Amino acid sequence: MTAIVQAAAAPVNATRFRAAHQADWERLERLVTRVEKRSVRALGDDDLLALPQLYRSALSSLSLARATSLDRSLVAYLEQLCTRAYFLLYGPPTSPARAIGHFFRRGWPEAAQALWRETLAAFVLLAVGILAGYLIVRGDPAWFYSIMPESLASGRDLAASAESLRETIYTRKDEMLAAFATALFTNNAQVAIFAFALGFAFAVPTALLLAYNGLMLGALWAVFAAKGLGVGFMGWIAIHGTTELFAIALAGGAGFRIGTAIAFPGRLSRMDAATAAGRQAAALMAGAVVMLGVAGLLEGIGRQTVLGDGPRYAIGGAMLTGWLVYLYLPRGTRDAAAPA
Repeated sequence: MTAIVQAAAAPVNATRFRAAHQADWERLERLVTRVEKRSVRALGDDDLLALPQLYRSALSSLSLARATSLDRSLVAYLEQLCTRAYFLLYGPPTSPARAIGHFFRRGWPEAAQALWRETLAAFVLLAVGILAGYLIVRGDPAWFYSIMPESLASGRDLAASAESLRETIYTRKDEMLAAFATALFTNNAQVAIFAFALGFAFAVPTALLLAYNGLMLGALWAVFAAKGLGVGFMGWIAIHGTTELFAIALAGGAGFRIGTAIAFPGRLSRMDAATAAGRQAAALMAGAVVMLGVAGLLEGIGRQTVLGDGPRYAIGGAMLTGWLVYLYLPRGTRDAAAPA
């Protein structure tokens, strides 16, 4: 501050000022340009250490140039250079492609690993719901109509014949069957979204949604199993369901994370706790949306082209294994930080 005041009192010669600092400005510009075009990994150790020092030097030059009313072109150049360096050092990623790459490389898997307990709890609720729905309807078929909405069943209920149910899972093309499959996917997508969104209510609605969605799937399974088609039905579900139900579990885990943070904020306020939890939960939910899109493709293509039980189970198992490896395989420290 003292240097600026003294400089303001004594006019600065623009030519000498440029000559004294031009080399540092040009070096800072080269480093910033290199990172913008490539990445921060393009800089050596010496350049990384010099970057913040060059930035602070450029800021000082800018302050001095403004205080002494040097030519506007120099002030504009320094303003632009300092702005670029600031966002490089302290700002968000400058490239959307890098941000997306970082999300798939680090952000989503790290969020899944951090919230594995919540995801496991969501999966257990789904699994218990499926088993309970199956056992309830097998024990008393009348419960099917209390569990399953008529619009979602689309005629695939206890009154359906074995042949019509077989057509549901083994017919290649049928507009009504496509509508039935679309209804199941739409329902599961809605469950995933609401399981996340309702986590703010202390996660209680999230738990109820997961359990009820499992009940419906189990009730449908019981209907097909009663006609000797239980294995075929689960294969028809597995080809896309391993991805789809995994996405629901992730969304439920995200909802649980927010709900538990609000219910048990610790030393933070509930708002601060929810904000901190929301960062990881949002990344996990974004990944769940990606998985739902993949599940939609698997359902649309798989239902039309893969009709055998064995290949369906194989595809479903391979997808599940792939997601588990991708999300939970430990990663090294390389690229752990957000891209510059």
